[in-house]
Amino acid sequence: MEDWHQQTELVVQLVNTSPEKAKGLTDSHLYETQIEISGLMTVPFQLEALPDSFRYDRAVPAYGVNVGIDVPKPGVFRTSDTVSVQTHRPDYWNSAREKPDLSFATLATNPLPQLAALLDALAAYDDAHWSSAALDARQTADGWTAMMRAEADRSAAEVFAELDRLQNGLELMRTRSEILRAFQLMNEAIGLSARGYTDWRPFQIGFLLSTIRFLAEPEEEARYVDTVWFATGGGKTETYLGLLLTAAFFDRLTGKVLGVTAWSRFPLRLLSLQQTQRFADALAAAEVVRKERGVGGSEFSLGFLVGQGGTPNKIVPRPENDEDVTPASPGMPGKYQVLLRCPFCRDENLQMYFDRQRWKLEHRCTNPTCRMHRRALPVYVVDQEVFRFLPTVVVGTLDKAASIGLQQAMRGLVGPPQKVCSVPWHGFTYAERWKTPNGCLVPDCQGGPVLKPLPMDARRFAPSLRLQDELHLLRDSLGAVDSHYESLLDHLQSELCGSQTKIVASSATLTGYDRQVDVLYRRQGRVFPQPGPRPGESFWTVPAKQPLRRFVAVAPRGVTLEHVSDRTLDTLQHCIRDLLKDPTMVCAEAGVDPRHADMLISQYGTNVVYGTTLYDVEAAGRSLGSNNTVDGINVEQLTGQTDFDEVRGILERLEHPEDDFDERVHVVAASSMLSHGVDVERLNTMVMLGLPLTTAEFIQTTARVGRRHPGLVYVLHKIGRERDAQTFRHFGPYVRQGDRFVDAIPITRRSRRVLDLTIAGVVAARILMLLEPASRQRLSTPSRLRDYARNAGLIPAQEAATVAEVLGLDGAEDTLHKQQILDWLKAWFADLEDPTTKARFISELGPNPPMRSLRDVEATAPIHD
Repeated sequence: MEDWHQQTELVVQLVNTSPEKAKGLTDSHLYETQIEISGLMTVPFQLEALPDSFRYDRAVPAYGVNVGIDVPKPGVFRTSDTVSVQTHRPDYWNSAREKPDLSFATLATNPLPQLAALLDALAAYDDAHWSSAALDARQTADGWTAMMRAEADRSAAEVFAELDRLQNGLELMRTRSEILRAFQLMNEAIGLSARGYTDWRPFQIGFLLSTIRFLAEPEEEARYVDTVWFATGGGKTETYLGLLLTAAFFDRLTGKVLGVTAWSRFPLRLLSLQQTQRFADALAAAEVVRKERGVGGSEFSLGFLVGQGGTPNKIVPRPENDEDVTPASPGMPGKYQVLLRCPFCRDENLQMYFDRQRWKLEHRCTNPTCRMHRRALPVYVVDQEVFRFLPTVVVGTLDKAASIGLQQAMRGLVGPPQKVCSVPWHGFTYAERWKTPNGCLVPDCQGGPVLKPLPMDARRFAPSLRLQDELHLLRDSLGAVDSHYESLLDHLQSELCGSQTKIVASSATLTGYDRQVDVLYRRQGRVFPQPGPRPGESFWTVPAKQPLRRFVAVAPRGVTLEHVSDRTLDTLQHCIRDLLKDPTMVCAEAGVDPRHADMLISQYGTNVVYGTTLYDVEAAGRSLGSNNTVDGINVEQLTGQTDFDEVRGILERLEHPEDDFDERVHVVAASSMLSHGVDVERLNTMVMLGLPLTTAEFIQTTARVGRRHPGLVYVLHKIGRERDAQTFRHFGPYVRQGDRFVDAIPITRRSRRVLDLTIAGVVAARILMLLEPASRQRLSTPSRLRDYARNAGLIPAQEAATVAEVLGLDGAEDTLHKQQILDWLKAWFADLEDPTTKARFISELGPNPPMRSLRDVEATAPIHD
């Protein structure tokens, strides 16, 4: 007996008192034991790991000590070896009113009545659940404290503010014909690209209505970062694709005939690789619609900007070092294929081709019935081609932003290029260099110094949108570094075009998002949709009966996690092979129609084993290969060290498995690389080797399985680790209320170590993007820059004040940061004025060079509780 909050706590334990050695006793262990208690009047525990909230119930009927607890009926408690938690798929309509017709076809022709019906239903729901009278009734019924009621009142205010934004969006469509037209054209394009789907989920249209104001009032809306927050697999990607296409059509309808509409950045390489095909499909459909509807301007196109290691930074005629890529390099051009299929006809027989005349790496479709047969698809995968042609949407990795301090051609992503080369298909030009004397990026360009003017107002080159996927991954040192570069991008665009970009994000968590947005972007955060009145329930969604995922928490005792993982995967593979050998018998035992056997083999024949460290992943792959009892298990690894080509090949095999089951991938051993943006519907079973280091990673990782069919997740707890043991103890609430267990994102822009890394990039970018074009002379070498600085009167104090203002480090609390910036610039100017300096280029001046990647920081080590 113990005391807990003035209540008597009863602890029941089963203790094996058998003697170790006794006559006639060959085994003193107890197996598959179970305790059941009934007939007790009990008071539930309150989950102390979480604060009180009007939305959530913190009651826990009983705690297990290294076991799970089942409550088959009130007053009955039964132990279990594992903890099993079932979640259910959402229904995307939670209103008594008839669901409006949100089909692509209807919204492409006559959207206003359906949008009005949607908002009428939303207004009725909000009034029924969020009005003062509704909250009064719940407070009385549920016994809310004053703190809980205050939280509910704040949430209600945010809900009604969200409703106002949606109504304003609808009013803009009624009054601004070009916005309505762009929305209709977008729906027509999505209808072409979303094969297998015919309509939007209501929350997707809600997000579009809530953010579309940025087209009409860009300066006002640029003050906010709108974050779409919805369950993984709910359709977030398609949601912001709809927004991107609407913005692209709006640009064309209002005079922006070419250039970047949106720069979409992903924190991980695998994210950008997987999402590129989706973006390409949508833009191809938009291009078809643009042509058919007579919308002017250049073709809609896509840029893939990840750089060396994925695709070339540039292609040169003659190599000068081992990293240079030439038309004759090994594997060229096929190794740089990014698309898996033609976005116009969906044929998978693509051909890579390097056009020497246009100096362009091309994806070409070989399908003779395709409208793009043997023509270059509007996709650019070489960095310099992205800069030359400035595609409508640029997709890439977050770290590429560091190039803004190294390459003057990055200017095209924040403002206007310099001119247009006189040679057709050479594209835009930038700063003159000794290898590019007229600024054209095509090697050995013969266009000469006479260049064409820009085809539109230079200010229209500013991108309308910057999209940040997986916002919650921008944390710690990466988030701190990115916060400085986000401010730099804003500064450059403001100076070049007099405008600010609208930022849209998606995130797996709301915990601390407002502070994270403030630190990263110096903007105010807004989230859509606002959380509903109860967990998992809002106007936009409600849990349905269809199963989503079953989580099984396991606490191994006396054996290693690797052993349990091997046995679990071994059993799963045995089961699927039994189904393969005798589908009639296995289906009869399972009560399943044998006609579904092939589908079950396809959907459940590949298992994922997820490790929280690279060591765990590699060990799992080796262990399974040597300890399994099933012959011929094919194991592949997906980690940050997996080559680009190999990643693409594995994804292709997972999405389109071999006909012969023995040739397929049976087990994928993966690290955190898998947990973001891998949308493979055939992954439906997972074994987790220990609890991920953060709850956000747990949510994202487990969302990789069960995307269309019911998923099964075994979570093997490292029970000797305190955090794993505590989570196992309240595993049910941990799964059901996962968002509440997510820690606030650790991030600051006031790290002096990070500032030391980023100053050089800010200074170099200002020279490349602003000072050099304004001076109308080359400033790429120290001697030229020295002469310019003397004539222009540049001094350390003046530039330091500007850099501090750019980075938002000019407040009263930033005395140390301002001094640090000034000291750095004094050293930089001293190096510039030193006639004996060894620096050949301006990037080599000063205490340290500009960062080449936003990840160029010291390695971090996880610290466990």
